[in-house]
Amino acid sequence: MIVAGASVQGTAHLATGQGCQDAFKAVDLGDTAVLAVSDGAGSRDRSALGAHIAVDAACRLLTQDIPDAGAAPEAWTAWIAGRGKRVVEEYLRAVTGVLGASGAEDPGALAATLTAAVVHPPWVAFLSLGDCFGTLLTRDDRCHLVLPPPTGPPPFLSSPGAALRLRSFVVWEPELDAVVLATDGCAALTLDHPSVHHLPPEAGPLPAGGFFLGLAATLRENHGDAEPLRRRLAGPEAGRTGDDLTVLCALVEGG
Repeated sequence: MIVAGASVQGTAHLATGQGCQDAFKAVDLGDTAVLAVSDGAGSRDRSALGAHIAVDAACRLLTQDIPDAGAAPEAWTAWIAGRGKRVVEEYLRAVTGVLGASGAEDPGALAATLTAAVVHPPWVAFLSLGDCFGTLLTRDDRCHLVLPPPTGPPPFLSSPGAALRLRSFVVWEPELDAVVLATDGCAALTLDHPSVHHLPPEAGPLPAGGFFLGLAATLRENHGDAEPLRRRLAGPEAGRTGDDLTVLCALVEGG
């Protein structure tokens, strides 16, 4: 597995002296990779810490008891749903520890979203709460937006009933080539309006093949060196969004 990621501070954050509130983390287990990205709430001063807590919790819990590649679909769906509940519980436990047991401060001070994936070919198991998104690439050079960003204000891990609002699902794809997670600040750079593909607006955003296929090719060529990705996220094209930008990718070797 080739794993690479990069995070760049948004231009609006730079202008106001606000630090990057995105976080990402990955664990490479050889034939399996665990990926997690998080976007801290821009209006909360301590949300960057919340984002780091979120990705730490996800990567720690999603490396445990991963089903075999030959396991039944029901085993995978039950496992990822159970892990998702544990991730929310662990996040809230850690946040409570940071704020103090008195609970005098609202956990929302560390509000953050989370999207995570366990890549274990031919399976990919996803968890998501908030507005990050995920794209799956197949060996026929196709991009599939399997986890589109939701519309409306995003919920956070600290929101009431977060465990019930967490999305979890699995994908079985024998032609799996790569999985890419991104925070919502990357939408303008990585997603196309449906009109670009001659589709009506109700088709929703679609993955920009040039970005994703180019990213996969570059990472394979340079064996996972993320510097070209970081430069792309810091380039003029990405500057039209003022938000932080984070992209995390796992490529199946031999894909």
